[in-house]
Amino acid sequence: MLQLLKDMLPKENTLPNRNYEAKKIICPMGMEYKMIHACPNNCILYRKDIELLKSCLRCGLSRYKLKQKDDDTIEEIEKHGPPTKVMWYLPIIPRMKHLFANSNNAKNLRWHADERKCDGMYRHLADFIQWKKFDDEFPEFGKE
Repeated sequence: MLQLLKDMLPKENTLPNRNYEAKKIICPMGMEYKMIHACPNNCILYRKDIELLKSCLRCGLSRYKLKQKDDDTIEEIEKHGPPTKVMWYLPIIPRMKHLFANSNNAKNLRWHADERKCDGMYRHLADFIQWKKFDDEFPEFGKE
């Protein structure tokens, strides 16, 4: 997937094309991530109450990769085997802390609230009705 995305971007991009290279960038920056097992058909994520299940509740597919034995029978690799599909989850709080750690970044991230022109023109997403409605419904979220 990373290779496909890299090919779609301009040639000068520096996007890594393998998971290993992406990890080398993310980990030193202190970016936390969680690897959550997923159903091969994207039915469910194996977390919370269903974290220990071995097969999907909806489609019944195995959570783990299958291996073929010498006698052409297929055997499921037990609990410590590799999962068929994994989702990388990057929690939002550490990402926001990382973004706001630099004062220049923090100023740019708060521009829409501090320095934006409010003249009735649509210059930023915060000018649109949906943004204003969200701010009205959840005022504490916007203040943070």
